Amino acid sequence: MTTTAPAADARALGLAHYAARAVLESVLDRHGATFQQQITLRLVVVAGQPVEGEALVTQVVGALKVGPTEARGVITELGAKGLITVDESDVVRVTDAGRDFYTRVSAETGEISARIWGGIPAEDLAAAGRVLATVTERADAELAALSG
Repeated sequence: MTTTAPAADARALGLAHYAARAVLESVLDRHGATFQQQITLRLVVVAGQPVEGEALVTQVVGALKVGPTEARGVITELGAKGLITVDESDVVRVTDAGRDFYTRVSAETGEISARIWGGIPAEDLAAAGRVLATVTERADAELAALSG
């Protein structure tokens, strides 16, 4: 454990992100899925109801910072794996296999997350959450300005 607290900056954020993502990707590799597929499947599962296809594309674009074509590709991949279905009205539904997959991966990563996040004081997590929300908001604004 680090004994001196480094200042939060883009490098520290990036290192934390890539370390956590590498953990998730190692779990997903064992299950034959990608990070993009897991994030997209999660959006469908947590919706708790069928999702309109273009609305899902918009959510994936926002979550993964990818273009609509790549987002649609990930949705197609999930359909090919049998984890979701897309009907003729462009309505997306999670399948039983998709829900089972999501539950298994979430349980496995939940145990790991508990070890990673465990023992961090609640006030530190709250402060970090505020900082990360601000950084995300500002980065999204910069991205929009660069894209516009």
